[in-house]
Amino acid sequence: MTGPLALFRARFLDVLASIYIYNEYRGYTSLDRVLEAVRARCPDEADFIAAVEKHRGDERKHYVMFRRWFERQGRMPLMVDRTCGHIDHFIQRVFGCTIEELDTAAIVSSPEAFEQLCRVIMLTEQRGMRQVEVLLRNGHVRSDPVMNRLFRIVEKDEPDHWIPYERWLAVHGRARARWRERWADYWIHKSLMLVKLPMLFLRRSTPRMARWPDEAAPAS
Repeated sequence: MTGPLALFRARFLDVLASIYIYNEYRGYTSLDRVLEAVRARCPDEADFIAAVEKHRGDERKHYVMFRRWFERQGRMPLMVDRTCGHIDHFIQRVFGCTIEELDTAAIVSSPEAFEQLCRVIMLTEQRGMRQVEVLLRNGHVRSDPVMNRLFRIVEKDEPDHWIPYERWLAVHGRARARWRERWADYWIHKSLMLVKLPMLFLRRSTPRMARWPDEAAPAS
């Protein structure tokens, strides 16, 4: 493939993988705090704790996979920030603060806040699953055997990232989704797809990362 289509494809995959690098890193590092809350709130629910631990492990695995894709390309990802993070916008909308500002102790002490956090994670992961299904039908993704294989792995792992939270909500008689949360999820997704991500694609001045996000953190 040569010419404008090849350039478009290369830029598309570059932007796509950069976004996933950000979101997978954001995912597994944020889940450390979720695990802290789950262990404190549900100390006797070993299956739920194990499911969240697996979720965290999968997010870390996906981050490493996309990092290796870039390493094979011989370049660093684009510098993507919370502007392109679905979970960042969702937490801000629901809790009125950033992920870093989220008060873990307050969530543990409040049944309403804890169930709300479970719904936010569940809806975010369901949205992610639907997006992966779309990407696996995309010709640019399918044309890159390595990228296609990465998304096949993500697709296989994805149900385990939302089903445990839905199951916990159902077992405890909690609402599995409120209309305001579904509405927020919908509009966050639309704003990302129609505004923020196209802007990143078109903005050629976006710098690349100088180092990997996990370089200063333990690679556990």
